[in-house]
Amino acid sequence: MTPSTYVPIAPGTLIGAAAVIFLLAAVAVWIGRRYVNQFLARMEAAAPEASSELKSRARQAIVALAVAAFGIAAIAIGGLLLSRAGFDVPDWTPRQIVSLLLSRGLHALIIVAGAYITLRIAHLSIERFKFRAGGDRTDPANLERVRRAATLGSIVSSTVTAAVWFFAVLMVLRELAIDVVPLLTGAGIAGLAIGFGAQNLVRDVISGFFMILEDQVGVGDVARIQTVTGVVEEINLRTIVLRDADGTVHVFPNGTVTTLANLSKDFAYAVADVVVAHGENLERVMAALRGIGTSMVDDRDFAPFLLGPLEILGVQELRESSLTLRVRFKTTSMKQFLIASELRRRIAMGFAARNIKPFRQV
Repeated sequence: MTPSTYVPIAPGTLIGAAAVIFLLAAVAVWIGRRYVNQFLARMEAAAPEASSELKSRARQAIVALAVAAFGIAAIAIGGLLLSRAGFDVPDWTPRQIVSLLLSRGLHALIIVAGAYITLRIAHLSIERFKFRAGGDRTDPANLERVRRAATLGSIVSSTVTAAVWFFAVLMVLRELAIDVVPLLTGAGIAGLAIGFGAQNLVRDVISGFFMILEDQVGVGDVARIQTVTGVVEEINLRTIVLRDADGTVHVFPNGTVTTLANLSKDFAYAVADVVVAHGENLERVMAALRGIGTSMVDDRDFAPFLLGPLEILGVQELRESSLTLRVRFKTTSMKQFLIASELRRRIAMGFAARNIKPFRQV
């Protein structure tokens, strides 16, 4: 730098400007420390075992923020001092500072305020969606729907927040005459590299999002994934966890689920096949089955789980020495196994009482 025209700045103006600059830096550090501490509290509640590591990271973030804020303030104060000493630096007169604040600063403030208002409206809409999708939160039957709505709301909220602030920051940088092309180019290259390296993860997350959005299967449902049948224990954005009848836990990445059958969606059927010899009178057999079905419908222990009378679907298979009749009850979700077991037991007892002998292979 070389000496140039002397820029007269009154000592009082210099001291006032320095005080304002350092005050703004201190406010920025205070706001940053507050948000970091709030984030730290949430993370400690979610992962207490990582408390020491989180605190260390938080201290580093706060120190970095303080160094950056006060470093920028010191550079600004140094510029004012050099300007007063007559060096060739931008003029820091009060008139120019006010002009800058009233032009670019005002535009940047409008952009930030618009982004904040947009986010408030978006978050309000998301909360309304979560409330309507979750239904009655006091009803235990709706707990899974509430959880699904909360998961979807959190994903959409995070995505909207990131998108709005990303575009807001780009617009503010343009207002400050900062070239954003290198930033966008670097972000595009980094995004492309991450996309190639994490394409399976992205596929799993997108598949999990639509699995939850479309309510394909819920926790506690009986489902068949690929060739494994069991009870769904967890549904996450990346994986779905299934426990089979042997107690084995199967974890499927959502992106690899090509066949998903929900065996307990809304209602189910308890099916029983009855094999009888050709010599039996079919009308007599069907009358016996209807009587057994009526006895179950009239039973107070099983009636709450039945959604209709016993259906006789007729002859399903005809062999040389036997034929197969199929019967079924429409039941509430997850009760088909109990009803099927009881139905088979009553058929065996009812046939024995009526001297109807099931077919036995000799």
